[in-house]
Formats: sequence, C-alpha cells, structure tokens
Amino acid sequence: MDQAKLRIDKWLWQARFFKTRSLAAKQVSGGHVRLNGNRVLKPAQAVGPGDVLTFPQARTVRVVKVEALGDRRGPASEAQTLYSDLTPKQEVRPTNPGFEGKGRPTKKDRRAIDLSRRLDD
Repeated sequence: MDQAKLRIDKWLWQARFFKTRSLAAKQVSGGHVRLNGNRVLKPAQAVGPGDVLTFPQARTVRVVKVEALGDRRGPASEAQTLYSDLTPKQEVRPTNPGFEGKGRPTKKDRRAIDLSRRLDD
C-alpha cells in the first residue's frame, strides 16, 4: 500500500494556516493553492509527506513542504512540526515610504506643501 494521505483542506487547517477548514477549502476551490507546482481545484485532493504546497496568505505567498500528517488540530508548536517553511525571505518594506516618523506636519509644513502643489499646476 502507498503511504498515508490526507485531504489538502484538512491538512492546511491542521497545520494552522487557516482558521477554519471551510476557509481552507474555499482557498483550494478558488484555485489559489498549488500542489507540487500544479493548480488544485478540489479540497479533497490528497497530500502526503514530501509534497510542496504554494498558496497566498495575507500579503505573502507561502511555500511549505509537507513533513508529516497530523492526527488533530493541536497547538501551534505541534502544527509547526507538520511542515518545513520554504518561503523565500523578503526584505521588509515600510508601509508608507513618505512617513519619517515625525507625525503630523506643522502648519508651516502644510503651507509649504500647498504652495508646492500650486506651483506644479
């Protein structure tokens, strides 16, 4: 017999990538998850140890390798043993590049900004 397999939506939920199993299933059915480079459209697709999953999470694309299949949705420390993270490290970009941490501009600064905008027109 072949090695053990588990539904992809159930594994993503057990590994704590999604809060609910239905959210995981929705990502898979929406075509947002790739299994070994191939797009998966069915939440019942089986995954096993050695498979590589690629999916979006928040504002980043996660790449994880399935290391083990879980028995239950346990604590985060237990869930982290189910996979190894292959996501490439990205440089941290500030969310607002114009903000220098000085807070709100002063009245004098706002007048200068307004004047520069009028001159550009």
